[in-house]
Amino acid sequence: MVRQRALHKPLSLLLLTPLCLLHRGASGQPHLARRAPDEEATAIQGVRGGSVELACGSGPAPLVVFWSFTPLGSLIPRPVAVTNGAESKVEAGASALGAVSLWNSSLVLQELREGARGHFLCQALHAAGGQLHTTYSYLTLAVLVPVSKPQVRLSDPSPVEGTSVVATCAVREGTEPVTFAWRHQAPRGPEEDLVEVTGQLLQLDPVNRTHLGWYACSARNAVNRLSSDGNFLDVVYGPDNPVITVEPLGLTEEGFWAGEGEEVTLSCRAASNPPCHYVWLRDHTQVQVGPAYAIASASRAHTGLYTCLAHNSRLDTHSKTTVRLTIYYPPEGQPSCSALPTLGAVTLVCAWQGGLPAARLRWEGPRGTGPAALSNVTWSRGTTQLPNGGVFTCAGEHPALALPTLCRITLWEPLRSPTCWTTATVGDQFIMLSCEWPGGEPRAMLSWLDGQQQPLGTTSPSLAIHLLRTQDDLAGREFTCRGSHPLRVPDPHCRLLLEAPQVAVAKPQVSVLEGGEAWLGCALLGGTPPVQLLWLGPQRQQVEAGPSGFMLHPEGAQLHLSIRDADPARHRGAYQCVARNALGNSSRSVLLEVLRYPAPPNVTISRLTYGRHRREVQLQWAVRGPGNLTGFLVQRRASVPSPGAGAWETAASDIEPESRGRRLGGLDPGVRYAFRVLALNHHTAGHPSEVKIPADPPFSAYPAVLGAAGTGVVVATVASLLVFQYAARHPGTVPCIEPPPATPGVEPVQEATDAPVNVTITVTATP
Repeated sequence: MVRQRALHKPLSLLLLTPLCLLHRGASGQPHLARRAPDEEATAIQGVRGGSVELACGSGPAPLVVFWSFTPLGSLIPRPVAVTNGAESKVEAGASALGAVSLWNSSLVLQELREGARGHFLCQALHAAGGQLHTTYSYLTLAVLVPVSKPQVRLSDPSPVEGTSVVATCAVREGTEPVTFAWRHQAPRGPEEDLVEVTGQLLQLDPVNRTHLGWYACSARNAVNRLSSDGNFLDVVYGPDNPVITVEPLGLTEEGFWAGEGEEVTLSCRAASNPPCHYVWLRDHTQVQVGPAYAIASASRAHTGLYTCLAHNSRLDTHSKTTVRLTIYYPPEGQPSCSALPTLGAVTLVCAWQGGLPAARLRWEGPRGTGPAALSNVTWSRGTTQLPNGGVFTCAGEHPALALPTLCRITLWEPLRSPTCWTTATVGDQFIMLSCEWPGGEPRAMLSWLDGQQQPLGTTSPSLAIHLLRTQDDLAGREFTCRGSHPLRVPDPHCRLLLEAPQVAVAKPQVSVLEGGEAWLGCALLGGTPPVQLLWLGPQRQQVEAGPSGFMLHPEGAQLHLSIRDADPARHRGAYQCVARNALGNSSRSVLLEVLRYPAPPNVTISRLTYGRHRREVQLQWAVRGPGNLTGFLVQRRASVPSPGAGAWETAASDIEPESRGRRLGGLDPGVRYAFRVLALNHHTAGHPSEVKIPADPPFSAYPAVLGAAGTGVVVATVASLLVFQYAARHPGTVPCIEPPPATPGVEPVQEATDAPVNVTITVTATP
């Protein structure tokens, strides 16, 4: 009954019920009843601005719940909210705690404020077994404040290297305890944690260039962790002594080197902040302002001392460094390789003079590496160690060249054997003995020996020449040319036998017809030194090719003479073939006889008659007597006096010698012609035949009569056909006789149906 009445009391009365649970202390202020020793407050944490739910015990739902709050450092509780399950009431002053609301018996605080830090008491009125009893829940709320975003503050943002700098990580608020961490990032490096520093202060004493960069800190408490933005510490220092580099890089004991013609760049770098200014000097003369000095094409004149001056304008400090640059250049051309024969060996020589520094030369052969030296290197090898065709390479190396420069030499013996020949000087004063054995490496050595194998003159490579004064006793003497080469055993040789010339002719006597072509042959049988062949004419003058009909045909050791259009008056006589050299002469004679050419045979005309309409003639002839014959010629002319009479013209030519007749056309019927025939050969024309005039052909009547009769029959047939064709096309124009009318009782008279019709046809013939 008590519970039922309590449930129906107004809320205002219910709010008074918990007040009776509070009693006044000695100070006259109400306070909570003292907790029993075993009662402990439940600790709850909340974050400012967040939300927290304070539960009022457990078990069945109470009849009335009353929440109160006691701030830290105070003993006076303050009412917060009350509810009977159906209605609830929140005190207006509870807004200092945040947004307060009730959810069942729990107190919900949203948008939590720092003023909510303190003790909360929940008094719940329960009805059980017909009795009312009260339960108490004690809670202590701690409101935590997040740390604010920290800031890095530097005591000196731009300190000079060697001074002291303090960096502070400043935090405006945050619930203690707050811990700190520091990070540093160099301008061109990764970010690193400074694990050895955990306090709010970072002290750099003394500061150096490695401390330059961005500094950031982070603050952390039980609520959150925030990091600051970076703050740049700009440490001023330098300049240090400059460091000079050269591209492309080449190092010497004194400094740097570069190849002639290369593009060379000298770069200067000095550690300095702020960056320093650079000035370049070459041999104490300023040549460039800036950190780099470029040489587009290095020459030998660029060799010298190069100084880089560095200046820090902030500190007004200076430093400098000097280096030597040497321009290297290789020797001109390429190495030269040669092989020199020596007694039982071959000396390989490789030379490449000049250059800075001198080129290093090294021999390499089929069986390994040979010696090396600067500018000039030799390598002697025994002939037994030298294979035919062995290749030896000399490699020249120089710093200014990217790749070695090579020269190669192949040792090989000359082909075949020495070749000997002789020539005579102008005027045959001297005889020159020549010997050649080309090719080979090294070149073969040649020397001349006389008949007693005694040397004549000195030894020379590949070609040996010896001069002998012309004298009578040289004929029949023998000379030897001996060659030597390290790869050829035994030594080869060739021999020369000096002798006077000898000639022979093909025929001692030659006959030819007049106008023909004669051939005179001459052959050299021997002779050393070389022999001159020539022909002498009947007048003992040297024959030369020209308009006289002579033609010379040299063929090796033969010299032929051809004579065209032989003429008895000019070409008949004795010819001599003459051979000459420095040791003597030789000649042989040939007699040339030019015979008269036989005349063509005589020709007579056997028949000459006109053809139809006198526009052509039929000509036949006969040949009488012997003679050379190659063809015929027919001529014609007008037989009556006229402007063209008397002049013969060709009517037909190129007639075969077997022909005895020809039909000739193209005549003018109004002109009377005369004809004659001539026989031809290769040289001339024979006597003309008699002159004849063409005769008319004999008349025949029988062909004329047959022709007229045939013509009449054709005309009559054509006329009949025309009449019948006309009658068929025009039946009304042809006359006819109609029969008289019939009389009764009288029989009609029968008339002939084939009544004649008179038709006249006129035919005109045109001759």
